[in-house]
Amino acid sequence: MTNLYQFQTADHIISGADSLKNIGDYLHLLDRELHRALIVTQPTMKRLGFVEQVKNDLAKHGIESDINIDVLPEPTLQNIEDVFESIKHQQYDLLIGLGGGSVLDAVKILSVLATNKQSLKDILGTDLVKKPGIPTFLIPSTSGTGSEVTPNAIVTIPDEELKIGVVSKHLLPNLVFLDPILTLSLPRPITAATGMDAFTHSLESFISNKANLISDMVALESIRLISASIVEAYQNGSSIEAREKMLLGSMYGGMALTSAGTAAVHALAYPLGGKFKIPHGVANSMLLPHVMKFNMEAIEERLSLVAEPMGIDTRELTVREAAEKVVEKIVEWTNLLEIPQNLKEYGVTEEDVSSLAVSASKVTRLLNNNPKELSLEDMETIYRKLLV
Repeated sequence: MTNLYQFQTADHIISGADSLKNIGDYLHLLDRELHRALIVTQPTMKRLGFVEQVKNDLAKHGIESDINIDVLPEPTLQNIEDVFESIKHQQYDLLIGLGGGSVLDAVKILSVLATNKQSLKDILGTDLVKKPGIPTFLIPSTSGTGSEVTPNAIVTIPDEELKIGVVSKHLLPNLVFLDPILTLSLPRPITAATGMDAFTHSLESFISNKANLISDMVALESIRLISASIVEAYQNGSSIEAREKMLLGSMYGGMALTSAGTAAVHALAYPLGGKFKIPHGVANSMLLPHVMKFNMEAIEERLSLVAEPMGIDTRELTVREAAEKVVEKIVEWTNLLEIPQNLKEYGVTEEDVSSLAVSASKVTRLLNNNPKELSLEDMETIYRKLLV
C-alpha cells in the first residue's frame, strides 16, 4: 500500500430515483450564465424519453439545446474526431453526456478539445491536456464504467488494435446525476457485463500497487454494494433497490480506480476490445479469475479481506482459503450471469495469442499497478486459459 496518495472526483454528485427530473435546479452550481447546451446521448435514451425530459427542463431555465447521437459504442479516435468536427463551430456553454461509458468518455474529450488547440492524438496519455474544457454534466445510464467520476476517457485505436486512455484532471465533470430509473430497461447481457466491469474496477484497485486508505474505503464499499445486488439486478431488472446499489457501486468503483488505478486485467482486456470488439465488461469478466489466480501469492492477504464484503462466511477459513473463495465466487457469478468464457466465440485463435500479449505489454500504465510482474509468456498463458 502506498503512503503518498491523492483523491479527486466530480465537483457535485446528485443521487436518487427521479433525480434527473430536477436537472435545472442545479444549474446554478456552475456559477455562470448558460445559454446553449449539447446533449450527447444514445438512440435508446431518446426512445425512452429521457433526452426530451432533459431538453424540456433546460428550456424552462432559458437554455437552448441540441442533440447528438453519433458516438459509437467503444468509440474510435476517428469517431470522436468526426463528432467534434460536426460541433466545433457551435457556441456551447455546457456539454451533457446521457448514456453509457462510451458517451460519457466522449463528452469529456469533446469538452477539452473545444477549449484547447490540441488534437485528440495530442492528448492521448496522462496529463497532456493543457486547459479546462467546457463545463460538463454526466448522467450514466449503465452501472459499469464509473466514468462519471474519473479523470479518464478511453479511445479505441483500430490501427494499433488497442485502447488508449486520455487521463487528465480537466476531464472531471462539474455535475453528476445518478438516477437508477435510467438503468431499469438495461438488457440482461449489458447489466451483467457492465456490473462485472464495475466490480473489476474495485477489486483491481484494492489489490493495486497504488492502493491506499482512501481507495480501499471506496473499493470495499463498491464491492459490498455490487456483491449484494448484481445477481438481483440481472434476474429482476425492475428492482429499484438493486439498480441503485449497482449505480452507487459503479460510482465508488470509479472513485477507487481514480485513486489507485486498475491493473493487469484491464491491460489484457484492452487488446481484446481493440482487435476483436469484445465488450470491455465481458473481457474483464473473462480475465478476472485467471489474473487473480496468477496474482494469488502476491495478493493472498489482500484478497482474503474482500471475502466478507462479498458475503462469504470466513469464520472457519484460513487466509488462503478465503482468498480462493473470492475467485470461486467470481466464477460462480460469471456462470449465473451467462457471460461467455471462451475467446473462440469472438474469433480468437491460438495464432492470435502472441500478438495479443505484445499489445497488452504496451499498457504499462496499468501493468505497473499489478502486484506481480507479468512476462509475455505469462500473458500468453492467461489468454490460452480462455481458449477452451
